[in-house]
Amino acid sequence: MKRDEALAAERASMLRDIEMEVEYTRNEIGKDAFDEPVMAAIAKVPREQFVPESHRIFAFRNGPVPIGQGQTISQPYIVALMTDLLAPRADSVILEIGTGSGYQAAVLAEIVQRVYSIEVVAALAEAARERLAALGYANVAVRHADGFAGWAEHAPFDGIIVTAAAPAVPPPLVEQLKHGGRLVIPVGLPGEIQQLRLIEKRTDGGIDSRNVLPVAFVPLTRALR
Repeated sequence: MKRDEALAAERASMLRDIEMEVEYTRNEIGKDAFDEPVMAAIAKVPREQFVPESHRIFAFRNGPVPIGQGQTISQPYIVALMTDLLAPRADSVILEIGTGSGYQAAVLAEIVQRVYSIEVVAALAEAARERLAALGYANVAVRHADGFAGWAEHAPFDGIIVTAAAPAVPPPLVEQLKHGGRLVIPVGLPGEIQQLRLIEKRTDGGIDSRNVLPVAFVPLTRALR
């Protein structure tokens, strides 16, 4: 019971940290609070299950946590922000590029109908697939592949989220976005200021794009050819 109480306290502290970050960045992100389904999903998903045992003490802190293979699980605020920017609905089908430990996919799976997630590192893809299945996330499909090309078989998507920084927006991802859909992606080179970018495909097929916030992500890894 004491462990459960401690986890509940850490989770509550994480949620307060997210709310404080929203207040601090509200002029940039254009809102005073994230949508209720997003915060409910963040509160429900057991974040501690998505970080290595050796780093679980850091699971609920508002910062990224290493998960091996040179990758990280994003800080809770960024996960909440990117999810909120997608404007997910219960009937949405979402593509995620960069499964990592599976945490972002799990958060989305609490909200949307279906999540397709691509991970270029085979060991991470397999571990995430097993973890998500064990936790009951039957509406997530994980594929080991190069995410740059997207997942054309299941396109078009209501939303696409990229959890690593690309030097430029991959054209196939824009192509696989539904009219009216949203793409959220960090853009920039390692060691330089990156920008979290929101791209919206209008109903006429045109593209609107805006930078939301400076961020720091690991680079989007490509499969060796």
